[in-house]
Amino acid sequence: MARATFEIFRGDKTGGKLVPYTTEVSEGMVVLDAVHQIQAEQAPDLACRWNCKAGKCGSCSAEVNGKPRLMCMTRMDELDLGKPVTIEPMRTFPRIRDLVTDVSWNFRVKKGIKPFKPRKPDAPDGTWRMQQRDVDRVQEFRKCIECFLCQDVCHVLRDHGKHEEFIGPRFFVGVAALEMHPLDVEDRVDELKQAWGIGYCNITKCCTKVCPEHITITDNAIIPLKERVVDRHFDPVAKLLRIGRKR
Repeated sequence: MARATFEIFRGDKTGGKLVPYTTEVSEGMVVLDAVHQIQAEQAPDLACRWNCKAGKCGSCSAEVNGKPRLMCMTRMDELDLGKPVTIEPMRTFPRIRDLVTDVSWNFRVKKGIKPFKPRKPDAPDGTWRMQQRDVDRVQEFRKCIECFLCQDVCHVLRDHGKHEEFIGPRFFVGVAALEMHPLDVEDRVDELKQAWGIGYCNITKCCTKVCPEHITITDNAIIPLKERVVDRHFDPVAKLLRIGRKR
């Protein structure tokens, strides 16, 4: 059994610092195990949000060695224990205490997205007909566990603080799940351009890299949504057609 040093952020919205703790690390442990061990043995007042410990609730998001990760899915044998392992709260959201951040902004954003609006049924019995490939296209987006790691790593939110102008990759995934649904007829393209700021995304793919559910956020959600905005607002041929119709 080895011993490892962890530098864990302790503090609140007014400030704080990294505090070192040393604890034993055994085979099969994840970072969340080490945090719980430190809580039990050295720091019972250490605040840490978690729930399932199975990578499905998205609660234990933090930054491990500077990278947004789920603590319950970050194995200790993946890390270099020859130097301290840093554990910090997500930087994109306001700190509450220690490793816990206020992510309520995300839920306010979600309320502003137009909900699913199905088209009229195709058949007399009130059912619809859909192509399987269209159904398959949106299944990937339903895997999101709302850990908000993609929001945390996004430079538009993390570095530039555009929270009032940009909804972030998690909600572009949510919009894509609606816009690409074979039954949905609601129109959200103007909001994507204006209120939701999709133009700020410069496709670095950092959100895709940190997603624990391996959702292809950039290529399968954000880029197709950008294409819809471009088709409506910037395509010169489409503009001419619209002018012609008005005449």
